[in-house]
Amino acid sequence: DGSVRDGFGYYETIAGGAGAGPTWDGRSGVHTHMTNTRITDPEILERRYPVLLRKFGLREGSGGQGLHRGGDGCIRELEFLDVITVSLLTERRVFSPYGLEGGEDGKAGRNILIKKNGDTERLLSFGAKNTTVVRPGDRIRIETPGGGGWGKADPTQSSTGAKRKREHQTADFMEVSVPYRVAGGSLGKYTSDQHTA
Repeated sequence: DGSVRDGFGYYETIAGGAGAGPTWDGRSGVHTHMTNTRITDPEILERRYPVLLRKFGLREGSGGQGLHRGGDGCIRELEFLDVITVSLLTERRVFSPYGLEGGEDGKAGRNILIKKNGDTERLLSFGAKNTTVVRPGDRIRIETPGGGGWGKADPTQSSTGAKRKREHQTADFMEVSVPYRVAGGSLGKYTSDQHTA
């Protein structure tokens, strides 16, 4: 009937990629800030709340390259089964996590609201911090940032970061991903804002 269901709330912290350092690669899919929490198991999440977990895994290739590679962030995509108010509080959506000592930056995170409209979908930037009401069939895709790399990669050295960069460049190893197409509306403004901030 379009009304918001009372009686539940849910909050989760989603991991990202840790930055690399002088003697180590950054870890993938870890909390690098204040939490000491675990994310809810999918079975519990889907049983207690009107959502489906459509995807949860590492965001391959989001860590910055370097002598030591930054860790990869995560992708978490939820589909909503009821009218729900959704809020996000995220960081590093405009400015990428930076690399150090010649290491490359990690990829910035992004939050995409996928609005269901009959047989079509409309992709909208959700922004870093926002609240909206979603309807059944809508989805939100959260892509957390990767960590920055450390040191300039030298392909002649046998460092883990340099080895992985070469491996990622081979077609049979690299996961092919198609970025979301950015059109007019708020996604167009979002892209424009990314390049002017």
